[in-house]
Amino acid sequence: MRFLLVILLFTSGGHAQDLDGLAVGKQKPNIIYILADDLGYGDLSCYGQKKFSTPNIDKLAKQGKVFTQHYSGSTVCAPSRSALMTGQHTGHTPIRGNKKVPLPAQSVTLAEVLKENGYATAAFGKWGMGKVGSEGDPLKQGFDHFYGYNNQSLAHNYYPYFLWEDDQKVILEGNTGRGTGEYAPDLIHRKALQFIDKNKDNPFFLYYPSIVPHAELFAPREYMEKYIGAFDPESPYKGVDDGPKYRKGPYGSQEFPHAAFVAMVNLLDDQVGEIMQKVEQLGLTDNTIIIFTSDNGPHKEGGADPDYFDSNGIYRGYKRDLYEGGIRVPMIASWPGVIEKDTKTDHISAFWDVLPTMADLLGVELNSDLDGISFLPTLLGKKKQPKHDYLYWEFHERGGRQALRSGKWKLIRYNVNKAGNYELYNIEEEPSETRNIIDDQPKKAKALIKQLNNSRTYSEEFQFK
Repeated sequence: MRFLLVILLFTSGGHAQDLDGLAVGKQKPNIIYILADDLGYGDLSCYGQKKFSTPNIDKLAKQGKVFTQHYSGSTVCAPSRSALMTGQHTGHTPIRGNKKVPLPAQSVTLAEVLKENGYATAAFGKWGMGKVGSEGDPLKQGFDHFYGYNNQSLAHNYYPYFLWEDDQKVILEGNTGRGTGEYAPDLIHRKALQFIDKNKDNPFFLYYPSIVPHAELFAPREYMEKYIGAFDPESPYKGVDDGPKYRKGPYGSQEFPHAAFVAMVNLLDDQVGEIMQKVEQLGLTDNTIIIFTSDNGPHKEGGADPDYFDSNGIYRGYKRDLYEGGIRVPMIASWPGVIEKDTKTDHISAFWDVLPTMADLLGVELNSDLDGISFLPTLLGKKKQPKHDYLYWEFHERGGRQALRSGKWKLIRYNVNKAGNYELYNIEEEPSETRNIIDDQPKKAKALIKQLNNSRTYSEEFQFK
């Protein structure tokens, strides 16, 4: 286990104090972090979605704080999760793309920090940062328990032949052949609820990286039946429904992609509601932090149609873009009695801030290099919130892409491998990033380009050409 310099303010029997002496609970708060997969900034009704509603997530927002300028770790899944777990942006975190590279043993993860400070830890859903038995295995990265998909490609299929429980492969007999007897998100969800039940008497960290609503666009019949015909016209998607690649990554066919997408978000919303209900039933509401967010912007895969639903809101771009639509994500934090209810913040934050925030909450000092800044003052409604000088992202597909945000300025470079041109936007004045003003701001552009070029360290696995 990696060495951590620890100063612990919470005790299991005492009364904890926050930054300014506010009592925040009789024991360390439970932490539930729900990570949707490819859910856009505009896919929640509390963030402006008009074609369908998300009542349970809206309820979570009403009882907590909505972040309007929160950013994912990356624009695709594995590096986004790596940034979350390590507190480092994609110029420094070990996994910077969807290449199958395990999280190394020397990484200090969010789960390790919490486990070393008395938390039961578990992950339910999609891991994608190291196969079973590798150094990136969740059981070697601070989690006591794991259930779900270890391989992110196999997580494309909602009726898989197997899932993993810790280091054991669990065969799903109901999905044999072309069977659809066991819908994986239902199985994963039940395990998550059981974990809360089992750990109701001690502090726990529940990391819930759902696969919903990532393609393929499949939902149980009882959800689909509610929406077929409600979102016409439909454009059927032809996928892979048999053969050697069936259920090994390629998406299955979907006759009603619009209906299926809404059905999946409805399912996700119901699952969030059931988690909230479970926490309430167990009397844990006042001592439980629930955070809900998404790993990147909306996708256009498997028949998905984000333009129909305005899934990225006013923002340009989708998954795999470094424009705002690819990386600006919804984020809601609820902790009744501590986080002021029904509030919003425009504090600029990112996935790599979560680890230092939780360490700050517990009074844990880390002796590792982090890019993140604690947003605990914002959660607590305090005025003295440190701010980022800049945020940085890099992406290693489609010719290579980089982006940097510094205050109101956003610098973007596509086709990095071919010395592509830079773009500059003032996203306070023009958040939709349609007017490139780099020729109007030569001095600012020069400073930001220098910052961007200094924002990454060398990586053997993730290099620009």
